[in-house]
Amino acid sequence: MDRVTARSPARPWKPRTGPALRSLPPRRPLAMPVQDLERDTMGQACLGFTDSRAWRRTLVVGLTAVSTLGATGVMARLLAPKGFAIADGLMLALFALLFSWVAFAFISAVAGFVLMWRARDLEPWRPQPIIFTRTALLMPTYNEDPGRILSGVQAIYEELEALGVAELYDIFVLSDTRDAAIAQAEATGVLRLRLKLDAPDRIFYRRRALNLDRKAGNIADWVMRSGAGYESMIILDADSLMTGDTILRLTAAMERDRRVGLIQTLPSIIGASTLFARLQQFAARIYGPVIAQGQAWWSGAEGNYWGHNAIIRTRAFADCAGLPHIKGGKPFGGHIMSHDFVEAALLRRGGWAVRMAPDLTGSFEEAPPSLLDMAVRDRRWCQGNLQHSAVLGAKGLHWVSRLHLARGVLAYLTAPLWLAFLVVGGVVWAQQRDAGQAVDAATAGALFAATMALLLIPKVMGAVLIARRRASRLACGGTVSLALSVLAEIVISALMAPVFMLMHSRAVVEVLRGRHSGWAAQQRDEGRLKFKQAWRSHWLHTALGLAWAGAAFALDPVLLVWTSPVALGLVLAIPLSMATSRADAGAGSRNLGLFLTPEEAEPPAVMLRAAGLRAQYDAEAPIRAEIDRLFRAPAQVYRPEVQGSTVYLQAA
Repeated sequence: MDRVTARSPARPWKPRTGPALRSLPPRRPLAMPVQDLERDTMGQACLGFTDSRAWRRTLVVGLTAVSTLGATGVMARLLAPKGFAIADGLMLALFALLFSWVAFAFISAVAGFVLMWRARDLEPWRPQPIIFTRTALLMPTYNEDPGRILSGVQAIYEELEALGVAELYDIFVLSDTRDAAIAQAEATGVLRLRLKLDAPDRIFYRRRALNLDRKAGNIADWVMRSGAGYESMIILDADSLMTGDTILRLTAAMERDRRVGLIQTLPSIIGASTLFARLQQFAARIYGPVIAQGQAWWSGAEGNYWGHNAIIRTRAFADCAGLPHIKGGKPFGGHIMSHDFVEAALLRRGGWAVRMAPDLTGSFEEAPPSLLDMAVRDRRWCQGNLQHSAVLGAKGLHWVSRLHLARGVLAYLTAPLWLAFLVVGGVVWAQQRDAGQAVDAATAGALFAATMALLLIPKVMGAVLIARRRASRLACGGTVSLALSVLAEIVISALMAPVFMLMHSRAVVEVLRGRHSGWAAQQRDEGRLKFKQAWRSHWLHTALGLAWAGAAFALDPVLLVWTSPVALGLVLAIPLSMATSRADAGAGSRNLGLFLTPEEAEPPAVMLRAAGLRAQYDAEAPIRAEIDRLFRAPAQVYRPEVQGSTVYLQAA
């Protein structure tokens, strides 16, 4: 490794023709070879790093296996007191798989709860660390609102400047935008921002002419052009924010341990306005830390990567994480869409530690504003995660990395599996009724209660941890408001779960039939859902809910009682989707003291600054051209300079 290039701050670049005429610093290329998934070319050679957490993993897997075997035995006695039919065997197999999925998550969450309960209530004061290396902050964007991008960049830069470390960080807006008007707003906005902040050698803009391999290709393009100039890179999404302190501590953590290739933070959701987004914000803030702490406890150096709000050692990424194309046609073949899990697995294959930092606060993101917007995003993630089935057998991967990949696949396959479980369960119920077999109601109820407990107790544990500390409890509205919020979130999520089940099942079927998801820009801002759109998206869910209720009642009214949450959620799909997409419903829940989070009670300064800057940007929209003229930075004085597949802005 070139120690001078990688570890020492580079000499600041000084433009010769004005502070805003060049869009990028001088080239510092770094080779990024494409990895071969069929051969273990790395051989754990980078650092030979080992981090055994065998007993923790044995405990989690062992308890999952024991609980699954016990529950499956009880289910077997319920299903076939007089022998197994084909439907009985199929239902038992589905139950075992789905129960193990739930049990694994529960046991991991319990580990996280124990860790957080034993931790001190108040973090000790930690001095600002001293750092020595240069880090790039990369913000890939695709047809996003330029105001969101520019306000986030400015807010983050000002945080770093306030800490006195801005000279060690460069910010790159890496555009894959196809809309010409948005692209021009991005370019002129960055140029104006550089003048405004007097930071021509700290904030840069690059737009690719060809969107090769989407976000993964966007990052790889930057690595191969500029990666050698930076020890690390922090990947941000268009809706990401980080405090300067968090960025600084991530950098310091990377400097302290030369064996670490990636550190993933746990982003908190902020800025939610609709009821749906506030539900996601509340759930992520209250329940998320318990789950993340548990996963970090057993995964250790074989952690995972979520594609943003993480720091990565640039040279390790270049050496180990060049993504190949999967053989075959779409949707499974081609470039790897959900690149993050695979990049983490390849980094670990190369001998680098991949860790999670759930204790590090100050990392933020936003949530989709409605159920339908979430479904659009999930459709793309579904295809990408199912594609991981082609990577599971890659040579040289650590078994925990394979586990992460398998769980990513199952995250979407569980939807059609739950649907199949319900359908097969109805068949079994009919068979037992025709055979005159009475269902053991007490045992069935106990098994159902145990399954529900595994799903709900992690939520209760998260709420208990919040209620334990007076400051966080008051920030969530107090004990009563917190308890009511948890209860309301459980009820609304339970009603939406059947809708997501059908949407995810449809997505899986479409992927298996070869339908590609495409690449559309994400909807991040609120917009009231109209009845026509809700009807078009949910009429089938409503019809299926009514059909299921009718069939269950005709078969046995008791079956309808058991499955009433599913039927009710589907029947109410249209009004539920419309109501939760409303910003006034979100505001009403806040006025009632529901779904409050600590970040709402005391908003982070970086969030307030970004929101204020974006409001200012939107207010300036009618006079944007005049502002550009006054700053002498209109797009017309810049010509595109094509270098390979990339377009850079240079002075005309």
